[in-house]
Amino acid sequence: MIIYPHLSFDGKAEEAFTFYQSVLGGNFESGFHYFEDIPGAQIPDEEKRRIMHVNLILSPDQQIMGSDSMPSAGHQVHMGNNNHISLGVDSKQQGKEFFEKLSEGGEIESPYQKMFWNAYFASFKDKFGVSWMINYNLKENEE
Repeated sequence: MIIYPHLSFDGKAEEAFTFYQSVLGGNFESGFHYFEDIPGAQIPDEEKRRIMHVNLILSPDQQIMGSDSMPSAGHQVHMGNNNHISLGVDSKQQGKEFFEKLSEGGEIESPYQKMFWNAYFASFKDKFGVSWMINYNLKENEE
């Protein structure tokens, strides 16, 4: 399992991550992914070029992930919800177990489910108000 920070922005993720790379170095795992890249999604024009996901790899064991908020979906970024602890789990089952236990008594933003980027993903706040994300990237031929 890998634990890494996930930072949320209000339309400044691309600018922030370009700055972080200029200072810290590293490489973007697969570039910037925009909300307009979501298959079949109806995204307001002013939100299409907001960042859905970016991953700055600093070393094999260190990375910073981030995204922009989506105001049309009711998301607002403010101090306290702009950081998540993100778990890159070793198996789909491990992710499910962590999600069920950590989210109990908390507030689920997105349940643990298969996503279009070929992964299982969840986001939630635990009963103490800490924001979490869980991601498991499916291996070849795995559902």
